[in-house]
Amino acid sequence: MIKRTMSVAGSFYPSSPREIEDMIERFNTILESRPDTIKQFNSLHGNAVIVPHAGWIYSGFTANIAFRILTHTPPKTIVVIGPSHRIGFDGVSIADAPLYETPLGDLEIDQEAVQDLMQRFSLPSFHDAHHEHSTEVQMPFIKHYFPHAKVIELVYAYAEPKMLEPIIEYCLSSKETAIVISTDLSHYYSLNQAKHLDSICLEAIADENPHALHQGCEACGMIGVEAMLNTAKKIGLKSLILDYRTSADASGDTSQVVGYASVVFS
Repeated sequence: MIKRTMSVAGSFYPSSPREIEDMIERFNTILESRPDTIKQFNSLHGNAVIVPHAGWIYSGFTANIAFRILTHTPPKTIVVIGPSHRIGFDGVSIADAPLYETPLGDLEIDQEAVQDLMQRFSLPSFHDAHHEHSTEVQMPFIKHYFPHAKVIELVYAYAEPKMLEPIIEYCLSSKETAIVISTDLSHYYSLNQAKHLDSICLEAIADENPHALHQGCEACGMIGVEAMLNTAKKIGLKSLILDYRTSADASGDTSQVVGYASVVFS
């Protein structure tokens, strides 16, 4: 694979650089219109976050908050971990191309770190696994906020949290590396049902109680979330929920909504 090419530009996020910059500017204008909120966020630091991965018109504001917080201690390498929605395979796949395409220009994939992770954790690279929106929608944010950062893309399908936990812990042992865990919450319930199911996920994250995720949380990236919670407990990171909303906030449709949250670990 010469380049990890875009697969959902123009659908999940704009294909035009100007439109991407305009959307991020709008997200930040909304955020900065809330002085108390922005004051709190400006004091936060962390190098691990959870972000949603739906279309930017629904979840981009929520994701943007987390990426802004990562700018407080800018990482040199950002590891993006997301679930596979297209194909099934055993374990975790790592993108081994040298470049990652975005509308804002290519990101460099950290080839040295990729080779290290492949050898250290016996990671394969399944080409088809990397036409994946859960990870791709994060890359324009990364290119905007961290234009010179390198990236690593990990996609998992039939996996257990314990497969990701040592990878996350190893990556976070470097203060110059950040972790981005990608997940949406409940899918296609009524607004009230969604809020109930999502509250289970959010309480488990806030309490750093991975076992509570299994009491009704329906996050599509729950494996990654559980791995992050287990690792956070082990290495002493504290979770803080940054934002929660549903697709109804953007669409007005309360009959079938999807939930989104962003979280920082500091």
